[in-house]
Formats: sequence, C-alpha cells, structure tokens
Amino acid sequence: MSSRERVLGRVRRALADVPHDETPYEQAVPREYLREHGGRSVEETVDLLAENLADYRAVVHRCTSGELAAQIGRLLTARGSKTVLVPPGADAQWLAGTDAERVPDRAESTPHELDQVDSVVTGCAVAIAETGTIVLDGSPDQGRRRITLVPDHHICVVRVPEQVVSSVPQALERLDPVRPLTWISGPSATSDIELDRVEGVHGPRTLEVVLVSDQPSADVNS
Repeated sequence: MSSRERVLGRVRRALADVPHDETPYEQAVPREYLREHGGRSVEETVDLLAENLADYRAVVHRCTSGELAAQIGRLLTARGSKTVLVPPGADAQWLAGTDAERVPDRAESTPHELDQVDSVVTGCAVAIAETGTIVLDGSPDQGRRRITLVPDHHICVVRVPEQVVSSVPQALERLDPVRPLTWISGPSATSDIELDRVEGVHGPRTLEVVLVSDQPSADVNS
C-alpha cells in the first residue's frame, strides 16, 4: 500500500459516518469576514501595492505599455545582465529594448544551468495590494516555478489595474487551486537565530516589479 492509499483510506474512515445530505463545507463555514479593509479607489489600491512591495524591499517601477520594452531594457542594462530567460508565452516585445542573450525555458535545464542565467522576466497572475504579494500560477507568461526561484534577478510585469486586487480573499477568487501557485512578497529573505537577514537563499536576491498602465506615471524606484 502506498502512502497516498494510506492517507485516502484514513480520510474515507473519518467520513464514513457523515450523512450524504450534510451541508457542504463551502456553505457550512461562514464567510462573513471582511473581503478588504476600507474602501479604496483603483489609484489608491495601486499606490498601496507599490508601497507594500517597496516595504518588502522589492524595487517598483511604473510605465505605460508603450514604454515597457524600454523600461525592461534599462533594468537589464543597469543590472549588467548578459543573459535573460523569458517564458515562451510572454510577449516577445518585452525584450525589444535589450540585446541580452535569450535563454530558452527548457524542461531539461538543470538548477546549475538556471543559476547561470542573469535575469528572468515574467508576467503574473495577480498582485495583492494589502500584503504586497505577487502570485504566479505557471501560466505561459510566467513559466515553470523553478525559473523564478533559481536565477538571482526577477523582473515581474504587473498589468494595472486588471491584475491588481485589494485583498487575499479577492485574489483567491481569481486563482485556480490546482495550479502551481507561487506567492512572492519581496525578494527571498530569511533570518537566523540572531536575526541576521540573508537574502537570496531560496529565491531571487533582487525582485523588480514593473506596474504597467495605459496612463502615464512617473517611475518609482523604492
């Protein structure tokens, strides 16, 4: 018997005396908590996202759709990136402003090979303003989970306002729970028992978030 079969067997035994007509869990558990804290406008929600991302030491930039390629090019140049990995489903125009070598996202790539990549550029599934969190779900413009965990520099493109929500409950309504979700609140960081902060241990050391809107906005480097 496999571990999976043992676990499922325990679940079946635990549910053996549950009536078939019992109220479904989704209805039995009250959902009366606040879905968001306060009433914010779209602009205020986006500003809160930028503020909380910066609080987690992410670097935040704002630009329009027409400026995105040039913005990404500037970020890669400033980083000194000679190689960049972009998921196959990402917009090819994102890299129109850089001469960095494109590294294909291959299933057979080893962690060592991915560690040699200077930067990775992806989209996102949703961004949560109240927690300063970016969520990836493995969609074609985001790629496999490991391409955003191994390289040391991650540029994440967030479309404003359609990909920005106020709260976690609102984000969960948009996400598919069976997809490989990665929740990112700032660059990778951890602290030892003496509270010495170390970045880049289990993810990128530098996270840059580009908030892309059709409305002109000043670049914000936080």
